[in-house]
Amino acid sequence: MDNELKIPEHIAIIMDGNRRWAREKGIETKEGHKAGAENLEEIAKYCNDIGVKYLTVYAFSTENWKRSKDEVSALMLLLKNYLKKFSKNANKENIRINVLGNLNNLEDGLKKSINEAIDRTKKCTGLTINIAFNYGGRDEITNAMKKIAQKIKNNEIDVNDINEDLITQNLYTENQPDPDLLIRPGGELRTSNFLPWQLVYSEFYFTDKYWPDFSNSDLEEAIKVFNKRNRKFGGK
Repeated sequence: MDNELKIPEHIAIIMDGNRRWAREKGIETKEGHKAGAENLEEIAKYCNDIGVKYLTVYAFSTENWKRSKDEVSALMLLLKNYLKKFSKNANKENIRINVLGNLNNLEDGLKKSINEAIDRTKKCTGLTINIAFNYGGRDEITNAMKKIAQKIKNNEIDVNDINEDLITQNLYTENQPDPDLLIRPGGELRTSNFLPWQLVYSEFYFTDKYWPDFSNSDLEEAIKVFNKRNRKFGGK
């Protein structure tokens, strides 16, 4: 990594293309997801090494439940096994694991794996990796509104207290900075209900490479492009 490059504090990634990667290789879909999970571990380690503070990745959306039962079951098992393995390595690498999303209706064994991974790495002070699982951006904002409404009902706050800061503090990413850079491999040019509140001033970087093939050098290229952007945040 070029020492003169400004490293984004927070990078968000839509990990797209696992299924197409597997299909083009003539292998099962679950092998594509497995390759994607292994690549995430490499990218997270590299982000930690170069000084990224937050990495938020889109792993499973609220809409992904529409996929076939076999694929969803394989993804649940993959995440459960992956979290056990990754959290051990993450702890050694000083990486803290966090999970964003609605976890209430997940299977008990998966919730246990998530909570164990979070607990195992909670004292790590390097990169924080947010794994967005059963996540939907509109669902996140809806849940934030419900929490705020409940506080008003309980007379904890007044309706006039509602502002952008209050909404931000009731999102899954509370106390974290918004992403500086969004990366989407896989060739698609949309955000797919990912972090709609947080991405309002993020820089976007798209590439045709499928996620399992997205390498550290590809990440460095994205950061180089990011460094060439003039971020005005609504100013001149």
